[in-house]
Amino acid sequence: MIEGISTFFSGFQMLLNQASLRAVLWRMLGLLLVLMVGLVIGVFYLADYLNSLWLPQGDAWYWQIVAWIAWALALVLSLVSGVVSFTVLASAAAAPWLDTLATRTENILGKSSQENSDSWMMQSLAALMNSIRPLVGLLLFGIVALLFFWVPPVATVIWTYAGIQFLNFELFDTQASRAGLSFKQRKSHFAEKRLFWLGFGGISMLLMIVPFLNLFVIPAAVVALARKG
Repeated sequence: MIEGISTFFSGFQMLLNQASLRAVLWRMLGLLLVLMVGLVIGVFYLADYLNSLWLPQGDAWYWQIVAWIAWALALVLSLVSGVVSFTVLASAAAAPWLDTLATRTENILGKSSQENSDSWMMQSLAALMNSIRPLVGLLLFGIVALLFFWVPPVATVIWTYAGIQFLNFELFDTQASRAGLSFKQRKSHFAEKRLFWLGFGGISMLLMIVPFLNLFVIPAAVVALARKG
């Protein structure tokens, strides 16, 4: 897990320190900001709705404590949903920029690397297509979480773990696509390095819920994984 976390932050540092990488980052920040604002609004509406379902009724002495717990769990579930939505949309919309980031990172490290020559639309559609099977897996976890809907702590743990797993697929997509890895090969890679990806995806998920800092997570992750090779 420590390796995954340190790898992410090494990518973050390289992204901010290298002028050629920052130039790509500045181009995509406006688009990422628009997506973030829209999804933040959706997250708080969802949190409010879940809280209204779970909020206990009555005048017992513990009512306020349970109400705070219900609100906290509703917020966590909503934030994970927001992170998933933001990651899918941002990864697809910014796919060509992310490919450029990976290429420039590899070139800085002395590796021979070429950018994807496909059109913007083709790269974005490819990124969306690569999201479909991980999304199906996420939905299956979501169904399991729904079975525990009235046991909020369990539902929250299941949904959070599923969100981290899905986030890893999305963050790895640029590098995996450049290497021509199939979905099965990507799953095998995650299984072989489970602790690494738990740390990498976990810190990414945590930073994704921090406004404005979350704008840097996807670009930093792409640089980190290109750097790791």
